[in-house]
Amino acid sequence: MMPAGFAELGAATHFSFLEGASSPATMVETAAALGHAGIGIADRNTVAGVVRAHVAVRDLAEAAKASGREPPPFKLAVGARLVFADGSADVIVYPATRTGWGRLTRLLTIGNRRAAKGDCRLMLSDLIEYSDGLLLIHMPPGGGQRSRLAELARACPDRLWQGATMTGTGADRRRLAALAGVAGGLRVPLLALNAPLYATPAQRPLHDVITCIREGVTLAEAGTRLNANAERHLKPADAMARLFRDQPHALAEPAQLLARVDFSLDQLRYDYPDEPVPAGYSPQGWLETLTLTKAREKWPDGVPPKLMALLTEEFRIIARAGYAPYFLTVHDIVAFAQSRGILCQGRGSAANSAVCFVLGITAVDPSKHNLLFSRFISEERKEPPDIDVDFEHERREEVMQWIYQRYGRERAGIAATVIHYRPRSAVREVGKVLGMSEDLTNRLSGTVWGSYASQMERERFAESGLDPDSPQIARLGKLVGEIMGMPRHLSQHVGGFVLTQTRLDELVPIHNAAMPDRTFIEWDKDDIDALGLMKVDVLALGMLSCIRRAFEMIETHIGRHYTLDTVPGDTEPEAAAVYRMLQRGDSIGVFQVESRAQMNMLPRLKPAEFYDLVIQVAIVRPGPIQGDMVHPYLRRRQGREAVSFPSPQPPHDPDE
Repeated sequence: MMPAGFAELGAATHFSFLEGASSPATMVETAAALGHAGIGIADRNTVAGVVRAHVAVRDLAEAAKASGREPPPFKLAVGARLVFADGSADVIVYPATRTGWGRLTRLLTIGNRRAAKGDCRLMLSDLIEYSDGLLLIHMPPGGGQRSRLAELARACPDRLWQGATMTGTGADRRRLAALAGVAGGLRVPLLALNAPLYATPAQRPLHDVITCIREGVTLAEAGTRLNANAERHLKPADAMARLFRDQPHALAEPAQLLARVDFSLDQLRYDYPDEPVPAGYSPQGWLETLTLTKAREKWPDGVPPKLMALLTEEFRIIARAGYAPYFLTVHDIVAFAQSRGILCQGRGSAANSAVCFVLGITAVDPSKHNLLFSRFISEERKEPPDIDVDFEHERREEVMQWIYQRYGRERAGIAATVIHYRPRSAVREVGKVLGMSEDLTNRLSGTVWGSYASQMERERFAESGLDPDSPQIARLGKLVGEIMGMPRHLSQHVGGFVLTQTRLDELVPIHNAAMPDRTFIEWDKDDIDALGLMKVDVLALGMLSCIRRAFEMIETHIGRHYTLDTVPGDTEPEAAAVYRMLQRGDSIGVFQVESRAQMNMLPRLKPAEFYDLVIQVAIVRPGPIQGDMVHPYLRRRQGREAVSFPSPQPPHDPDE
């Protein structure tokens, strides 16, 4: 019997670190291509990959509409496969509602906070306590696991299924009959799934490699640690029908469970914290009141007309976009730092904002430098604002711990950074699994610069004295290309905080970081942007500590008091001597222009004003070049000679 509307509800992705071999997007695309009615993404004790799956489903629908087709119905269920520390069999959990999602993320947070970074310690009793709003699939026990189906059936009636898989062994049919008997006796429906670890059979070799990396063995030593066959992939409905011909009712249950899922990540709503807004004010009203008050204090004889016009226009755009709470939250953090005498400075496109300048978030007056606010926030782009604030590196931890205290651990967390396999780490790990010597893999990885390559080119093997057409080397190259870009583990962002009015741990799970007293969420910047969450970057800059000491020395020995916004500018006589020094290339220790590439360019560019330095830094830094945003040959501004410069080499990545 062909199952109607079959959906695979046990799919793991490569966010089940070193267990799954396919990306969430690949799993979604393959399931859609097979004609599935949907898919359930359930990684091991995490929901780190569900946003990627959500975006993939959205992209499929948009692609269909763009080609003039009506997108076929395809439903995504997002959940987790819970692995318990008490020896209980795994349980796949899907939230039926938004409330259920909050219960799942709090449950995962509890397990994460009990353990060291990278681990999650959950008991079955925890699941039972937080099971409201959750749909459960009890997985067949294996190894030393214990079935707790009866206990779950008593605690979660009408929300429980017994999962059944056909693993391609000789005992499959007997095992399926036994599972059906136990489940039937407890009135628990039997649900058919394949619990795939990769999308297609072709990814089996890659899965074997990551299994060996996880176990710390070579392929020759792996033995029964590897799956016996290549059956753990997404299968079409007719193949599942053949496998479950003895229990055809199990094929209808995935659709039954999927129909009860009334939750999508689109339902997640971000609420800005209201701590910075006094009683009786709206966020927009308080932002305008606070900004204009500070402007009048700064210019008691009248706010400059040009700056006032910029403020008026920015207020309009901020009000339409609803970003006032974001500006107030950043100002709240900056005000705390300034009250403690911690030097800080907003940078990046936020320097284009007059509101940021007046509030003291940046020291750059956009009215003097003709900076465009639309580079920071645009009504057309509809992108959330992004304000990066640097703090003295020696005192940034004071600011971070104050944020945790002000909002609470359940409402504040640092964003995640997904650590991926890069060329050097991929070559070392895969080479070790294939039994290659460390000397050989070191020689091969030594031909790779930085972390920017997306594949292992044939010439890298030739440069190492290896034959690219050798079967063993060709195998290495293929596997390295497949593993490159896969996530290795989660780490904390350098300082991007997500702050919420309601509980953050009911939005996304929270983890312990490796550093003491730090906690982070398991979604990275791209995930946060995809869901429209706010991130405040609280970053550290060693040069600000140097500037703080310089200000203190100047005040002690010369008697002049400077702040970041009162340092002499291009028109002051002191600036001419600084530019003469830079034109000689004498810039050791000068922030942003102290590298050899910058020192080599300075005598040729001969900067005479601040804007010249802006151009030079933008060109030499690899980001704009790697992103094809600028060409590494610069034509000087109007009225000056044309000067060309060689493309700078990307920097060496110490982590690689």
